[in-house]
Amino acid sequence: MTSLIQRKFGEATAEYAASAVHARGASLARLVELVDPKPSWRVLDVATGAGHTALAFAPRVARVTASDVTDAMLVEAKKLAKARGLVNFRTARARAEDLPFPDMSFDLVTCRLAAHHFENTGAFAEEAFRVLMPNGVFALVDNVSPNSRDWPAVYNDFEKLRDPSHGRCLALSEWAALLEDAGFAVEHSEHMDQDIEFDPWVQRMRCAGSTIARSKPCSEKSRWQACLSPARHSRFRRRSSSPASPPSRRLPQ
Repeated sequence: MTSLIQRKFGEATAEYAASAVHARGASLARLVELVDPKPSWRVLDVATGAGHTALAFAPRVARVTASDVTDAMLVEAKKLAKARGLVNFRTARARAEDLPFPDMSFDLVTCRLAAHHFENTGAFAEEAFRVLMPNGVFALVDNVSPNSRDWPAVYNDFEKLRDPSHGRCLALSEWAALLEDAGFAVEHSEHMDQDIEFDPWVQRMRCAGSTIARSKPCSEKSRWQACLSPARHSRFRRRSSSPASPPSRRLPQ
């Protein structure tokens, strides 16, 4: 799966760098607002893509590390950081499930609109917890599947039709359980509806004409709307430890 992701997103680097949803989407501003980063913080952005989330935090913190498995994306992120004159910005090649950083290296770990590509979201959550300082913050934004028996498979199949590197969007309840199992306490979660324009959505992944033809009728069916305009969720969790309890890392989800 990693090689497929590298190929698909390596081909689409320019499109994701220019994508309004990723560069200026409402979830990005809300993410920064909810996290309320501090000037002394060290930040890791996982699966950074073209670096939009890392770039948004960099002017507000001490240091940002933007990680990704796709070299072309890291080159683009570094280029955008240089254009903005950011000197506290670095990149690192890393899988979300195997972060090459020591324990307790960061005050904040972010991941925005990427976790649905991960091979093992549980391992990712555990790695995010490991690299966070005690009482650190994990901020996650991703598409979510409906909390129902039948719709999640339908929705994820639709996403995979357009992007074969798509893994699975989890339901909000699945994220809550997964993060708590990793050791996080969820302090905040919310939904944000995000309308996606169909043409740029398929063009970003260079979909073949036959794929577009199969996808478009589905996107226009009213019975699909709950699935095809999924809520994005930003979950943040911070917690301060009491003298009687050991420090623990908090995740925004």
